[in-house]
Amino acid sequence: MAALCESFTLCGLGPSGGVGLGSGLLALEPGPDPDHVLLTDRGRTATLFKVSDQKPLGGWSVKHGQIITCPVVCNFETHEYIAVHDDKVLRIWKNKDINLDKVFKATLSADVYRIHSLPSGGPVVLFKGGGVRTLDVLLEAPQQEIENIISDEVIKWSEAFMEGQQPVLIFTTEKDGDFFVYVQKLKMNSLHKYKLEQQELSKPLSFTAYIKNQIITLLCLYSNDSVYKVLIPLQQNTEEEEQILSKSLLLNLSVSGSVLKGTSFVVLDKDHIAVLGSLAASGEESKECLTIWNTKFQTLQTSKELPLGTSGQLWCYEEKFFFTHGKVLTVIMYKCETSSLAAAVGKLKDSQTPDVSSFVNWNTLGDEELVASYQSQQSVALKSEPKMTLRSKRNTVAKVQPDTLSVGQLLLNLKDASATVFEDELRQLMSKAQMPDIQATIGCVITALMNRCKTNPKYYPRNFLLHIVQTRDLSYSLCPDLMAVALEKKDVHLLQICLQRFPDIPEEITYACLKVFLSISEAYLQRIDVNLESVICYIDIEFNNKEVKTEIVENGFNAELEQDTWDTKITKETHLTADGEFCPVGPQKAALLNAVLHSAYSETFLLPHLKNLPAQQAVLFLRYLYYLYVKCSEKINTTLPGIRSPTINQIMDWMCLLLDAHFTVMVMLPEAKKLLSNLHKFVRAQVRFYSELNKIEGSLRELQRLNHQKDSQTYSIEVLELI
Repeated sequence: MAALCESFTLCGLGPSGGVGLGSGLLALEPGPDPDHVLLTDRGRTATLFKVSDQKPLGGWSVKHGQIITCPVVCNFETHEYIAVHDDKVLRIWKNKDINLDKVFKATLSADVYRIHSLPSGGPVVLFKGGGVRTLDVLLEAPQQEIENIISDEVIKWSEAFMEGQQPVLIFTTEKDGDFFVYVQKLKMNSLHKYKLEQQELSKPLSFTAYIKNQIITLLCLYSNDSVYKVLIPLQQNTEEEEQILSKSLLLNLSVSGSVLKGTSFVVLDKDHIAVLGSLAASGEESKECLTIWNTKFQTLQTSKELPLGTSGQLWCYEEKFFFTHGKVLTVIMYKCETSSLAAAVGKLKDSQTPDVSSFVNWNTLGDEELVASYQSQQSVALKSEPKMTLRSKRNTVAKVQPDTLSVGQLLLNLKDASATVFEDELRQLMSKAQMPDIQATIGCVITALMNRCKTNPKYYPRNFLLHIVQTRDLSYSLCPDLMAVALEKKDVHLLQICLQRFPDIPEEITYACLKVFLSISEAYLQRIDVNLESVICYIDIEFNNKEVKTEIVENGFNAELEQDTWDTKITKETHLTADGEFCPVGPQKAALLNAVLHSAYSETFLLPHLKNLPAQQAVLFLRYLYYLYVKCSEKINTTLPGIRSPTINQIMDWMCLLLDAHFTVMVMLPEAKKLLSNLHKFVRAQVRFYSELNKIEGSLRELQRLNHQKDSQTYSIEVLELI
């Protein structure tokens, strides 16, 4: 028996990814660890993801004008990454490498079709002409001549296996409507060519294969909505140059008058395959869906509709399906059990009563799904009770049951209720802390609130939402519409709380919050309740006379001195707002910007968004970061007082990121030139200051060493000169 389990979104896709054949990803390959996958898009970028955390661990891009033509794979023996761009340029790098221009590069003599990485056999390179080399052999002489063995044929698909200690490569080609299969054993340097038996009025669309007991089983998905099986023995004694492979029908993709037009498929086990395609019934519009079939009993086990469309690509690793759905990459977990007739027709009984789920089911956020989940869990709990029930207990169960059935139904019934009744009922629903899947229920409540906000623009329960976010442990993935609606309403207080509490906010949303915070006027912010605990202890604005009072230990820097002079000076003076040493924003905006500085991000995904920040807002943000940098330098421990105040590392990281995104624009802006000059002087003074401190530290260490060596019985006077 096979079943589809919970699903989630791994990441969004770029412009080249999405719906339709020819779009989507270039490939998805396993990463260095079981929970890691490598995504290569149809352009310049490859990204390493940790699937369980739904977070990128690293990303790499080739230069503009270059295109990755061979998907990135991982060398499991060395934990290096390998890719080919522009057909012939080979790149090899490690996790710590950032710039692909500085990693190993080799230009090959022939175009590469695909690189296959085997867990214990090393990477194998397949060229478009049919030549095959292991990576080690290829790197010994990158310009070695590669033979062309397939003449005018075009490679359609390839795969590599390990049979014992022997790497085996299989690939299919096409020429003038005929399809050929090549099997090469690398260590024995033996190559066998076969011709697929032709099928009238149909042709193969997709291939997959597995190897067992010295026999390769090649499965072919044909355009006549059928899957065929071809057996290819590895031990060949015949000397014929080209043999014709006969095929047998494995599965007919039709059920109850509906036919599945498959585009790709994968093998799950010896009795199950998964097919991605369009399911069409006579007189009805076709629907794209993911299906699992039992090949032993010729039955459809389960299916899931995909209304947003797919690119026709399907991958399977670690009991998870990966495919594009609309503009995102979706992951669906599945399970397959031992095939039996009872399981094939859906009549398999559980051998024991399952326990009530104790973990949060993040995917029961829809109304109907939540009702079904809650009812099933309650029925399991009731089944575990003894069969003999007292009258009083039956009455109790009868009273409780209507409540248990009302979780999802309540949300459906409250769609037309007044705002007061709607919120009161939702509060009562959340107060039932003993109910299962409480986090999923809260997510469902927020989803219901957001749906009402979208249908009724005048409705926005700000206080209710603030209460939920402040009192519950939520995440962005649990309620993705919450911050989008808050951005639309410009509810900066709610956005501030979300930035402080949500651990998984996408970089696009972080940038949107930053842009909104910088664009809102100070007069508007003064009328809004914002949490100021991160700025109240260090910000130095006087609201009455618009002055800024600072008491700065400048660590040897004074902007009025020449660049080559260095001194340590303590100044105590009052700066007007026209001077360069004041906080350029008010306390409310500073608190909001601090929330952005504390948010988690990946430079690879945030930098493209930061480049879209308007120049004036970028200058204002840089002025605030410079102000924080100066304030941190006042203290010996370089930390700002207060709760959730930015650290020196966060300030420097954001400053570098902002300059990377806007430096070429800022050097042309008159209002930014003085700021960049002051920043340059201050950083250089800091470098000099800490350089002198290092010298003093060395001298003091030497003095300490001499004191330890001195005999305590003798008396001496020593003069240590500091140069």
